[in-house]
Amino acid sequence: MKKIYTLISAALLAVIALQSFSQCVGNRYHDYVFPTTPTATSGIVYGSNLTATGTTQSLLLDVYQPVGDVATNRALVIVVHGGSFVGGSRTGVDVVPLAQAFAKMGYVTASIEYRLGMTNFPIPTQHTVDSADAGAALMRAVHDARASVRFFRKDARIGGNTYGIDTNNIYMVGVSAGALTSLHLAYLDQPSEFPPYIDTTGVTVGSTTGEPGLHGGIEGQSGNLGYPSTVKAIVNICGALGDTTWMHTGDIPLLSFHGTADGTVPYGYSTIAVLGNPLLKVCGSSVVAVRANHLGIPNCMETWFGQGHVPETTNAAYLDSTINITRNFLEHFTCNTAMNCNYGAPLGINELASNVDFNVFPNPASNTAVIDLAAFSGHSISLEMYDCMGRNVKSIVNSRTDSYIINRDNLPNGLYFINIISEGKVFSKKLILE
Repeated sequence: MKKIYTLISAALLAVIALQSFSQCVGNRYHDYVFPTTPTATSGIVYGSNLTATGTTQSLLLDVYQPVGDVATNRALVIVVHGGSFVGGSRTGVDVVPLAQAFAKMGYVTASIEYRLGMTNFPIPTQHTVDSADAGAALMRAVHDARASVRFFRKDARIGGNTYGIDTNNIYMVGVSAGALTSLHLAYLDQPSEFPPYIDTTGVTVGSTTGEPGLHGGIEGQSGNLGYPSTVKAIVNICGALGDTTWMHTGDIPLLSFHGTADGTVPYGYSTIAVLGNPLLKVCGSSVVAVRANHLGIPNCMETWFGQGHVPETTNAAYLDSTINITRNFLEHFTCNTAMNCNYGAPLGINELASNVDFNVFPNPASNTAVIDLAAFSGHSISLEMYDCMGRNVKSIVNSRTDSYIINRDNLPNGLYFINIISEGKVFSKKLILE
């Protein structure tokens, strides 16, 4: 009997693999195979719940589908906007270009709204905004995001699969606050992990007022209960996680983008503040990536050296890089291609950097390392070196040399990033000191 079950399981896996492969024929999920920019089907209700002020809010999402597509079993990307949990929109400039781009590649995409607001922001009621307010706002967003995933699985199961979704390939892409939402959906998945400042009871006890709209533990009560709310992988654009001990071996894969000079959400381990009020100590993308590497969670990390918060919203080159690298990352899981954390063939916008390369040796290094800059011969270069927390530890400006020796000085063991800037282009390498 055990052999029969094994054969059945193997057959099912083979069918799923065949379906995934058939989706990818003709460079689907890699190129803009549906080049017409899609128009959203707007204002679809996917759930409802109580807001920070105790009123009921219907939750809406917009769906973008590939124009002219006849497939009925397509991967889904859910995009979650930013705005510090007090602003932002499902139609914002931080999410619509992403939703449109991935629909043109053949994904069905959905841009969701979630409940905004904090109990004591912007006008304090009982006290100033604090970690309880921020934690509650974050969890309301996570509950809503989970409900959006369940919405599509429910529709696929009993609603006729209105949007032609392959429920084995659902991904979530979050920007800023949306990235915090995606990270916490992926890794804050056990009741025992809930920090004490997150109240999920909504009950007033004595002088302590419960936060509204947080009933339901991990899953929440924003709608479509009874269906899985997990995703296959997430993309984190300038987000953070409350505690990396919530991450475990075998957890959801992730791709992260983050600027080392981000003053809104820290690149490393630091505090998020609102109007000068320190709220939460969080682990930025660099710390999350280190933890993922330690646990063997498949992940990619794209560091934007010297950049601030969400540069892709104002700079076409960074948007192009974000779309291109995300394309490569998601294709690995959808089409079983090799994992690719690098920029690939361009998608119609100028690349951030050309294919010029440089070498660092030895690597790992003990006391000194040599940077071979022969590829930049005759050109002025600037060099920046950052630690894994995004701190600039060495730099030279406007130098013309074919090589440069990095002295360790008093730098501790660890991972460092070397950034070469020449003619407005950026070239990066990693260096390990041991």
